Amino acid sequence: MISAVAEQYGIHPQTLRLYEREGLLKPSRTEGNTRLYTEEDLERLEVILALTRDLGVNLAGVEIVLNMRQRMQQMQSQMQEFVDYVQHELLARYPAAAVGKEALMPLRRPRRNHP
Repeated sequence: MISAVAEQYGIHPQTLRLYEREGLLKPSRTEGNTRLYTEEDLERLEVILALTRDLGVNLAGVEIVLNMRQRMQQMQSQMQEFVDYVQHELLARYPAAAVGKEALMPLRRPRRNHP
């Protein structure tokens, strides 16, 4: 609830309402319209407070940083999906590549041409 979160983080409930109006926080609501904050909401609030309190970032800057963090997380997820796909395809096409947990392809020693 808003009062518990405000007390826990040492901020006024109006500050939380402002963050919500600005679209920085989106707590869920009960049927009685009481705000409920998830762990994800609280982690996001901690980032907002670190940016505003510690770094002096204004709310427009906070929005930009939060959007960039979200995009980076999406990109990391997409990259991991690609890596998983490539590993799956390599193992399907080259079963011998499954040597060792981290190996994609088996290592071969170079041939030496001796006279």
